[in-house]
Amino acid sequence: MKILDKTVEFEWDKGNVDKSWLKHKVTNKESEEFFFGKEKFIFKDKLHSYKEERFRIFGKTKNRRQLLIVFTIRDEKIRIISARDMNKKEVKFYEKKINSTKV
Repeated sequence: MKILDKTVEFEWDKGNVDKSWLKHKVTNKESEEFFFGKEKFIFKDKLHSYKEERFRIFGKTKNRRQLLIVFTIRDEKIRIISARDMNKKEVKFYEKKINSTKV
């Protein structure tokens, strides 16, 4: 899915600036770097897109941390809603997707 071609800026405000750090110990810098890494998959978050279109991105940081980030795009800026480590089920899904693209 090519939704990040034009979007290169991030939106941080009092509503989301420390949220992922406080809940999941994921820094804003780590969240931003994550978007520029390889081996990531983006999906529309149909279940949570009732007010605005949301996306889920699965991938690894440059330190190999496996994260799941939920985000939206506002005025061509990425607004991160949540960033956390993948759970076991999500890791299996991610690894299956990675391995299927390496064939």
